[in-house]
Amino acid sequence: MQSQSGFSESDPQARIKLFAVRNWERLTDRQKNYAKKVWGVITYKWRWQIAMNVPYLAIFILDRSIPAVHQFDMALLATITSKVPIPAFLSSWIGL
Repeated sequence: MQSQSGFSESDPQARIKLFAVRNWERLTDRQKNYAKKVWGVITYKWRWQIAMNVPYLAIFILDRSIPAVHQFDMALLATITSKVPIPAFLSSWIGL
């Protein structure tokens, strides 16, 4: 049984691209200009969000792949908790 639609013959990524191109071509020039401006604002914020989260991602990856990083993190937490008097109920909330 063969499908009549052109969508089912290609992989999902190609179908999404084809769908986007078809809808983009239907827009007027004014709508395209507005969509480009909106996309520029969204991607600018995404770039900043990614840039701000890269250090945390690096720590997460290193913590999983290098055991010494995890030991250092735990030693650092132990040092902080020994020097800063945190009440027991607060330390239980944050997992210390």
